[in-house]
Amino acid sequence: MKHLRYFDALARHRHFGRAAEASSISQPALSLQVKELEEILGAPLVERGARQISLTVLGEEVAVRARDVLRAVDELGALARASAGPLSGRLRLGVIPTVAPYLLPRVMRHLAAAYPDLDLRPREAVTPKLVRDLAEGRLDLALLALPVSEPSLAETPLFDEEFLLVRNQGAAHLPVPSLADLPAEPLLLLEEGHCFRDQAIAVCKLPPRPTGEIMEGSSLSTLVQMVGAGIGVTLIPEMAAEVELRSAPVVLHKLPEPRPKRTIGLVWRRSNPLADRYAGLAEGLRGVLG
Repeated sequence: MKHLRYFDALARHRHFGRAAEASSISQPALSLQVKELEEILGAPLVERGARQISLTVLGEEVAVRARDVLRAVDELGALARASAGPLSGRLRLGVIPTVAPYLLPRVMRHLAAAYPDLDLRPREAVTPKLVRDLAEGRLDLALLALPVSEPSLAETPLFDEEFLLVRNQGAAHLPVPSLADLPAEPLLLLEEGHCFRDQAIAVCKLPPRPTGEIMEGSSLSTLVQMVGAGIGVTLIPEMAAEVELRSAPVVLHKLPEPRPKRTIGLVWRRSNPLADRYAGLAEGLRGVLG
């Protein structure tokens, strides 16, 4: 199992240094473990180049099988915990960046009170990575915008929230533009990979890869600061309003009806033995966050 876990890390990162860092061991130690696995199997799994590595044909196949084995072993541990009573032990929770700064502290306080024996391991990442890590067994739960529409994953909604328009304070006296007028504004969006970017594009009825006067930022805070500097306008989720309004000279507006919104929910693997417990956990969070 140790060999498989280190090889899985190398297959994911395709770099000995990054894989070693992710595995919390030294690079020579990880390299030795992979070499030992190759000796056990009697064939090379990795092609080692001067600057990068690639997997052999066998290595690619072993990586897929190793991932399945590791996921099954993790689920055996979850099955044992499920028989022992309330949720306990490690819980790897993924959270999208447009939720984590605003909601994660409340989520962690609730879970610590409701499940005192839980070892919560939060991780922030964009939706595609969270969904992939869930499916491959590297996460137990994810808090993100629904739907994810992945057949192997179960999802349950927690609450809905509106999108708010952010404008510079100098525009406070101007009429709030309609959704149809937003494409004419200098619009600031998150970088590609963020689901909130895709939702904002859909709200504004822009093409999937818009061109023209549209600028990008790496976080909602960055976008709000740019608006405060007079660069353009942006959209943020309602949960971010209290924090971001304090950080820049901006004003927030509710958009005209029908107001765009998103649904935030929890997602987990259908095959996870703790699925019923996760549904109960979601119900508790719905009462706290809804």
